[in-house]
Amino acid sequence: MNPAAPTDAPARAGRPARAPRPNGQWAVDGTAPLNHNEQMKQDDPALDVRRRVEEVYAKEGFASIDPDDLRGRLRWWGLYTQRRPGIDGGRTAQLEPHELEDEFFMLRVRVDGGALTTEQLRVVAGVSTDFARGTADVSDRQNIQMHWVRIEDVPEIWRRLEAVGLWTTEACGDCPRVILGSPVAGVSAEELLDPTPQIEEIQRRWIGDPELANLPRKFKSAITGHPSQDVVHEINDISFVAVDHPELGLGYDLFVGGGLSTTARLASRLGAFVRPEEVPEVWHGVVQVFRDYGYRRLRTKARLKFLLADWGPERFRQVLQEEYLHRVLPDGPAPGAPVGDADHVGVHPQKDGRRYVGVAPVVGRVSGEVLAAVADVAEAHGSRRVRLTPHQKLVVLDVPADEAEDVVAELGALGLQARPNLFRRTTMACTGIEFCKLAIVETKATATRAVAELDARLADVQKTLPSPVRLHVNGCPNSCARIQTADIGLKGQLVTDDDGGQVPGFQVHLGGGLASADREEAGLGRTVRGLKVTADDLVDYVDRVVRRYADERDGDETFAVWAHRADEEALR
Repeated sequence: MNPAAPTDAPARAGRPARAPRPNGQWAVDGTAPLNHNEQMKQDDPALDVRRRVEEVYAKEGFASIDPDDLRGRLRWWGLYTQRRPGIDGGRTAQLEPHELEDEFFMLRVRVDGGALTTEQLRVVAGVSTDFARGTADVSDRQNIQMHWVRIEDVPEIWRRLEAVGLWTTEACGDCPRVILGSPVAGVSAEELLDPTPQIEEIQRRWIGDPELANLPRKFKSAITGHPSQDVVHEINDISFVAVDHPELGLGYDLFVGGGLSTTARLASRLGAFVRPEEVPEVWHGVVQVFRDYGYRRLRTKARLKFLLADWGPERFRQVLQEEYLHRVLPDGPAPGAPVGDADHVGVHPQKDGRRYVGVAPVVGRVSGEVLAAVADVAEAHGSRRVRLTPHQKLVVLDVPADEAEDVVAELGALGLQARPNLFRRTTMACTGIEFCKLAIVETKATATRAVAELDARLADVQKTLPSPVRLHVNGCPNSCARIQTADIGLKGQLVTDDDGGQVPGFQVHLGGGLASADREEAGLGRTVRGLKVTADDLVDYVDRVVRRYADERDGDETFAVWAHRADEEALR
């Protein structure tokens, strides 16, 4: 029996064991579809929907879009229908998709490694202002997301983006999504390896490849050569983190099977050392393992993390080596503790003597106008390169050392701070109910108000803390804002207020975090039974729990360590 397809129930005395229920693993069960989503992908390859957009839907309008294209295949080209305004969070789980969705789209621009030229940034800004009502958010996947996009405008948007080397190909869907890369790849004075050649090779060879365009679910990748380990490698399907092998020199340690959502799992080290030139081949091998062995029967179990949980890293490495690489990877060392700030906010030296300047929008929210102005500031100081980070931040590269403070001031005038206060710097928020069909509560505006109030209220306390307190706000259980890996993670739901009514609020997760300069190992946050806060009480709660931490911490103890040892009453 294949251990990846366990029986539904143990054999009972005197009865034969039940045959294992198929999990839809192509290499085990064959490729016959076991649900409508799998049938849809086999009936018509998802990437082929582009032709219908250009030839039919853009000409005939929203009503002409086939339902399987609308709620399925269009995702492979970065398009999701957005939430119809006025539908409250209590109805999110009650309405059918066609009742929730508006006749407008969220459009995700794929930015592998977060790398943009100022020319590309101007084109994105123009798309935002011309076709998306000025909307633009920097996501924690190094993408830019826009809203209010009409299907009629999509071909022209594609034309503009592709003219400057950008695209929306596989920005969403059951396929290899954007590859996270260090925002300061190739420039940082502290960098061990520059992963840019590997990211570009993967992008060139396999993004848009029909052979990899029907995976069980989405596949998230990350590569970094920076000692801060700045690509949240513990929560990606595959990650490569730079290490120095005592015999083989610089290369990458390989992590597989991380992910959050409603069932969080940190990635497993395979213990394998990957030379830089081998990264694309190993990446391709892992994607193929997922394609052929990933679970497809239930979409809730279709991420790679569930296969890793069943197989374990040893078996996964064996299958990867024997069936896909056809050779053994050398063993390698684990990465050391992270060094430096992974968000790259502030002014930092480049290896060529120039500076890069990292700035914090409020919870990733910018606009087409702001992005165009960032390009203006960069070019006025001789820069032609901007980067997005996995922490909803922006970085301007190649700034002359004697002009760095001018850039800081000019970006600050746009609302982009290089020296933000604590919560301005550490708070992230997902899209929320404003546009997302899955959301239950509002997030961006709620988090924006919280940032302003908390930085004012806790100005005195912030100066005494030994390490940052990270606040992440999510509109539903799916954890796009990584709530389980925040010091204070807020999961949107309806909660009961003092008057017994149902109001927007949050379940609280405390003490999570990814590896960082102040935390050697990643860990998931704890929940306290019954600990929920209303959206209106959010600021009071965070103020209260941070002050308790400041009062009760033991020396330089981090918030996460304190939160895991503190009595439940102290966390309320």
